[in-house]
Amino acid sequence: MAEGRNQSNIVMFPFMAQGHLIPFLAFARQLELRKGYTITIVNTPLNIQRLRSSLPPETCIRLAEISFCATDYGLPPDSENTYMLSDDDGFRLLEASENLESPLKNLLMEITERDGFAPVCLISDMFLGWTVKVANELGIFHSVFIAGVGYSMAIYFSISLNTSLWETDDEEFSLPDFPEATKIRRTRIPNALKYMDAAEPWFGFRKRQFMYCLHSDAILLNTIEGLGQNGVKYFSRKTGGKPVWTIGPVSSLMIKNERLSSNANSYSEWLNTHPPASVLYVCFGSQSSISPSQMKELAMGLEASSNAFIWVARPPVGFILTEEFRTEWLPDGFEERMKKLKRGLLVHQWAPQQEILSHVSTGAFLSHCGWNSVLESLCQGVPIIGWPLAGEQFFNSHMLEKEVGVCFELREGNTSEVIRHDHIASVIKMVMDKTGKGEELRSKAHAIREKMEEAIREGEGFKGSSVKAMDEFISTATSGKEVSYPPWK
Repeated sequence: MAEGRNQSNIVMFPFMAQGHLIPFLAFARQLELRKGYTITIVNTPLNIQRLRSSLPPETCIRLAEISFCATDYGLPPDSENTYMLSDDDGFRLLEASENLESPLKNLLMEITERDGFAPVCLISDMFLGWTVKVANELGIFHSVFIAGVGYSMAIYFSISLNTSLWETDDEEFSLPDFPEATKIRRTRIPNALKYMDAAEPWFGFRKRQFMYCLHSDAILLNTIEGLGQNGVKYFSRKTGGKPVWTIGPVSSLMIKNERLSSNANSYSEWLNTHPPASVLYVCFGSQSSISPSQMKELAMGLEASSNAFIWVARPPVGFILTEEFRTEWLPDGFEERMKKLKRGLLVHQWAPQQEILSHVSTGAFLSHCGWNSVLESLCQGVPIIGWPLAGEQFFNSHMLEKEVGVCFELREGNTSEVIRHDHIASVIKMVMDKTGKGEELRSKAHAIREKMEEAIREGEGFKGSSVKAMDEFISTATSGKEVSYPPWK
């Protein structure tokens, strides 16, 4: 840890979802380790409880609660995180988060009174763009941490901000404020964007937050220089030339000697029984799943491939993700056959993803292409089979295949059509093969891993691009330079 502790306090406020809380916690730990700053993470009570259980044993990261009553907004009791919520309730939670403006302002004033000085910076989530108003009122430097790659997030922002795109039925279209992007096919648009109405609250919420984000003092992207670089140009242009820094990967690689969870179980013993790069890891993230019929097709595809696998198999769409897994969701006798043959290991809740991906026996990752998972895979040089399900995942998967060459998509676009097991099996065989396309994917994934390691390397007079970007951000945020803000209506 840096010698001495800098008294300056950096406040961070992630949105209330696992895919947002995790990278913010990793970012906080990195700031603490490299710079010695006091870090305060703000969130609602139940999320603070979860974060507290995930903190490393030796840390000075502070956790601060702001009150939130879910039932006041038509949500089930104790609904403070999108985990376990339906899509509709998840949208309600997003909208309800705007009501945290006054509690956040009061908390920041309390922190100022307690410490004797105001926080030097407020780092917010892109879905909490309204926090820029609070920072403006209190004279605090504001930045938005977007836990994604610039290219995909630029597309997501552009589509959300340009309602005119939906006035035509063209199968593909260009983005008026992002000409660097290739034409977007409608089949690649996630449902949350495809079936939107300007009159719907979720549409208005997203547009408001993204507009606020573009008025921030800085944008931070969880990626490396050169990966999805056109997105950096987009955000720089849209913010009127404000700094846009690529500070990634903020992931397991940056804190690889620590566990973010104390109850991580080792799967090394099972993986040790398999040859190098021979096991396929299958996981769709902490909040996504596939339909019951698709789950059976995936199981049949895994079996037909004859490839060893670890599958985090959670309940399918239409069921609660935390309920007990039912054998009826799988082909008859599937799990027993896989156990007997020592070919497949099914996990029905949580799995230590970082540990599995870092194991020498893991050869590929069948993923929903959420950016946290992408980073964890590429940080280990593991290629990806793309199966995007929501949000910007479709743009991630496409970019990783077409521009980076580390991914092979199971299908192109967002459709409800079930992917047949024979196609799944053929793709698995191709990617896991030690020659041809499989070898090409692994080679390019290893090259990206080296670039990521270099980006965060520091020592012996060398600083990687992400280290330099982090230094520039901290220097700017803590300089005390007066910043100008647009008038708020």
